[in-house]
Amino acid sequence: MLKLFKKPKDKIPKSEIITEPKEPKTPPVSKCGKPLQLDNSRWERRLHKELMSLIKEPPPGVTVDTESVQQNLSEWKINIKGFEGTLYEGEDFQLLFKFNNKYPFDSPEVTFIGSNIPVHPHVYSNGHICLSILTEDWSPALSVQSVCLSIASMLSSCREKKRPPDNTLYVKTCNKNPKKTKWWYHDDSV
Repeated sequence: MLKLFKKPKDKIPKSEIITEPKEPKTPPVSKCGKPLQLDNSRWERRLHKELMSLIKEPPPGVTVDTESVQQNLSEWKINIKGFEGTLYEGEDFQLLFKFNNKYPFDSPEVTFIGSNIPVHPHVYSNGHICLSILTEDWSPALSVQSVCLSIASMLSSCREKKRPPDNTLYVKTCNKNPKKTKWWYHDDSV
C-alpha cells in the first residue's frame, strides 16, 4: 500500500516543470491605438465632472433633472427649451442620456422622451435622433454639454417642422437602442 503513494522515479517534480508563458491578454484599444482604461471609477469620475459642469454652467436653455441623476448616474434626463426666434420657441423638450462603462470612449445613447418630442426632419417620432456625433463621429473629447449644444443648434436651424420621410417605417422596424441603427447622414441643411 505504501507503493501507491511513492512518486515514480521518472516523473519530474512540479517545481521543475517548465511551461511556456501564456500570451498576455491584449487590453482593448481606442481608435487611435491607445489602451482603454475601463475601470468603473474612471468613467464615473468623468460623469461626475461633466454633471457638475453642466449644473454650474449650463448652456442657454439647458437644465439637468437632478432628481433623475441622483437615482442613477448612468441615466440623465436633460431639459431643453426651444430658443427664442426659432420654430421651437417656448417649447420644452426632454432628452435621456444613457451611459455605459466605456464612456467617454463610447458615445452615450441619447433620445428625446416624454410627450413633446420635437417634430423635426432629424428626429423620429419615437425620440431617436439622426445626428452623426451620437454614433460614427463621436469622440471622447465631446461631452454631454457639447451634445446638448449640437441638438439645440439642430433644432434652432430647422426651417420647417416635419418628420423624417421614413419615420413610419423606421419606428415600426428599428431597434430600441438608436446606436444600433446604421444611420445615413445625407442632409446637413436642416
